[in-house]
Amino acid sequence: MKIIDLKEAIDMIEEGSTIMVGGFLGFGSPEELMDGLVSESKKALTVISNDSAFPETGIGKLIVAKLVKKLITSHMGTNPETQRQMINKELEVELVPQGTFAERIRAAGVGLGGILTPTGVGTLVQDGKEVIEVNGKKYLLELPLHADFALLKAKKADYLGNLYYSLTARNFNPLMAMAADVVIAEVEEIVPTGSIPPEEVHTPHVLVDYVVVEGRK
Repeated sequence: MKIIDLKEAIDMIEEGSTIMVGGFLGFGSPEELMDGLVSESKKALTVISNDSAFPETGIGKLIVAKLVKKLITSHMGTNPETQRQMINKELEVELVPQGTFAERIRAAGVGLGGILTPTGVGTLVQDGKEVIEVNGKKYLLELPLHADFALLKAKKADYLGNLYYSLTARNFNPLMAMAADVVIAEVEEIVPTGSIPPEEVHTPHVLVDYVVVEGRK
């Protein structure tokens, strides 16, 4: 793990990259990394995130700035700009049931070729997907979700890069840390190695490539 400043982190992310962003309605999202992408106008991004938050928070800021080409998500009801862009065909949206969304990310992280789920069988979700029958029951084959970068928000990291998430920030961040080529964590503080108890290390340092400390430009 290497501690870098915000500009170094943003410079690594090229236009057209696929990024995963943790959080739920903006809580647990790395706000300074989002602001940096907007400031540097990194365009044509494919974003994988549970929801599109609100226009002023989380990935909502990327959508308002029209930096997102495709959004893969399970919920977009709190961001009217996402809906407007989708209806006007300015933004491609792939809606995924939330449980399937989480499992597809986990599948990428643990090296599976996909998951089988009964969710969506016989509905529009089935369109274009392979249906596999097991013991007389039909399942959809859902493919893994992988990203170039995972952008995570953690409460704190130690000097090895072990991460501790606060409260609901623990939802998608640990899964995404396993499913991207490069993991960048935005943290509130760096603490001495060993001061995060082992049972409170939610993402181990071997999965973390870079750490950005909030407030350090």
